[in-house]
Amino acid sequence: MKLTFLGHAVLLISDIEGKYNVIIDPFITGNPAYPKDFQLPKIDYIMVTHGHGDHLGDTVELCKKYNSTVISNFEICNYLKLKGCKIHPMHVGGVYYFEFGKVKLTPAIHGSGIHEGDKVLYGGNPCGFLIKVEGKNIYHAGDTGLTKEFELLKDIDVAFLPIGGNFVMDVEDALVALEMIKPKIVVPIHYNTWDIIKADEQKFKEGAEKLGIKCVILKPGESLEI
Repeated sequence: MKLTFLGHAVLLISDIEGKYNVIIDPFITGNPAYPKDFQLPKIDYIMVTHGHGDHLGDTVELCKKYNSTVISNFEICNYLKLKGCKIHPMHVGGVYYFEFGKVKLTPAIHGSGIHEGDKVLYGGNPCGFLIKVEGKNIYHAGDTGLTKEFELLKDIDVAFLPIGGNFVMDVEDALVALEMIKPKIVVPIHYNTWDIIKADEQKFKEGAEKLGIKCVILKPGESLEI
């Protein structure tokens, strides 16, 4: 299974038994960190952590192109249904077994407003995703601040954690989160896309390794195979 980081918080999970491609928070258009020469495969499922534009991103366009199914909270899914998307609504704490694996929505401390023109629509509760695929547990935290909820996560093979500060955890808080989660591998996300979320990923890596946790820093377009 291949996990490809596509800048900001975009994660592509591919080669799932050679059948399925799943993308999380597909912020492509307007994403200065997205690798411009990267060719997306056919996307079967889109997971959206919350309604902000840098996470909801190109969801509607990808749905129209690939007939993808969106997995997100109830409110975002209902919004996307009006846009012609196929949906599978869930909510925080909910679990569902999809054809590619098990998905659970986890709490995230953030907002979820959907900007449409001069209006901000209610986007439900933000979330993270705990995904069990091919016997591996993958955790994408979404946008979140530090929370004791991290202590409930167990046996995580790879955790994708935001470190950029301002809107999400900074490096110091992400290291506290890492102590609670104790994944086998951590990959930092949601940093350096813009100056306001600039972070020192090497400092995070050094802190993770002091905790005995392997940290893999992926440049946009690079992959981790597990």
